[in-house]
Amino acid sequence: MTSDLSSELSDRSGPQSATGREETPGGWGTFWLAAPVVFMVSLDATVVVAAFPALRHHFSDASPANLSWALNGYTIVYAALLVACGRLADRYGSKRCFLHGLALFTVASAACAVAGGAIWLAAARVLQAVGAALLTPASLTLMLTDFPPAQRQKAVSLWSAVGALAAALGPVIGSLIIDWVGWPMIFLINVPVGMVVWWRARRGLAESKRLKPEGGFDWLGTAMLILGIGAIAHGIVRSGEMGWRDQATIGSLVVGLVLLGAFVNHVKGREDGALDLGLFDDTNYRWASVATFVFGAALGMMFLSFYLFMTGIWHFQQSVAGMAATPGPMVVTLVAIFTTGWSTRFGHRALLIAGGLLFACSNLWFFVRIGTQANYLGTWLPGQLLTGTAIGLMLPTLSGAAVAGLQPSSFSVGNAVNAALRQLGNSVGVAIAIALIGDPHSGLEKFRTVYGSLALAGILIGLMSLPIRTRRVGSIQAPVPA
Repeated sequence: MTSDLSSELSDRSGPQSATGREETPGGWGTFWLAAPVVFMVSLDATVVVAAFPALRHHFSDASPANLSWALNGYTIVYAALLVACGRLADRYGSKRCFLHGLALFTVASAACAVAGGAIWLAAARVLQAVGAALLTPASLTLMLTDFPPAQRQKAVSLWSAVGALAAALGPVIGSLIIDWVGWPMIFLINVPVGMVVWWRARRGLAESKRLKPEGGFDWLGTAMLILGIGAIAHGIVRSGEMGWRDQATIGSLVVGLVLLGAFVNHVKGREDGALDLGLFDDTNYRWASVATFVFGAALGMMFLSFYLFMTGIWHFQQSVAGMAATPGPMVVTLVAIFTTGWSTRFGHRALLIAGGLLFACSNLWFFVRIGTQANYLGTWLPGQLLTGTAIGLMLPTLSGAAVAGLQPSSFSVGNAVNAALRQLGNSVGVAIAIALIGDPHSGLEKFRTVYGSLALAGILIGLMSLPIRTRRVGSIQAPVPA
């Protein structure tokens, strides 16, 4: 997650055995401390999507704009702090950031469970996001420090797989917990896990050597990014309630755009900025990142609208809706496994165009086929399989295309920024879905608007992928998968 991470760590040598082979007895021990933490962080990024209908019912006096911050507060703050917290881990030590982040994440999870109102829940989610942003790069650095170079790629792959699995299973796990126990338990479950891991990590982890002590934390730039994206998301959600002519809606959008413009001007030319704009000088990175933002927005719209449709139109129980969502992530995982090899053979552009068009076709299928009568096997499952295939083609390919033309020293930070853009896009997509759907019981036409918008997003991703040229460097992969 931090620049020069792989090259810096590859220069280190672990203790040597009598046979000359490196021995790192703490490597897998550190992995098993990092794995549950990564699982919790990734799970909480998606589990609340499934909980949104239950939260709307529980906090019935809250407006959709206020309640939306239970989702967007986490993703916006987490994405905006991800790169900056990597610098903090480099400067002050990964173990210290890991322990502080885990303690904050655990306490904030308990605060989410006992929140007495939508505003308090959103505030606790923001604290969760700060803890998660401290944890993610710190856990990776600690783990890589304890592994010999020959095993680091395997460790990183497993670390990434744990996060991907949690993100995919989040809605399903959340749906089951909500139906069987109640929505507070999706947060309370983090508390005992966090306490045990914190206790073990405090005694069992060794502090990593500071990789890059120079440079500071760009507080101003980070604040402008959070407030800018937050204001735009708030304006979009408010437009669904009050309309686009509402003065507060217009004001929120204008403030967001002004802040983002000021943010770009602020970080331009800064080595310690919250975002390295120099990455976007590379054509592949620029277009892949724009497509990643649109892709993230499409994912946010898609996941939230799915649960609102299943519970609001087809009146599925929460657990049944969670089970109904399972085939999609399974297909994504299977297709993504093969996609890495395909990108080397065919180039990233071909896969992205194919994925974007297939995503558009799958959502046009939903646009035409959905009805008020539940027909999961005839309507939803075929479309879900198409959508899962499309996402499996695009998800790993976008991150690979983004870094394919970068220098090796920029792989890690480039991948982190690309992942942050996907999270920020997800926040905007959630806001758009809430604005378009409003009351999920109000009828099909609003959902058709969502699926028409998702089809357009797929076409846009395909068009944005046209300038990408990576066939000759398609074998280059980021050392830290997004």
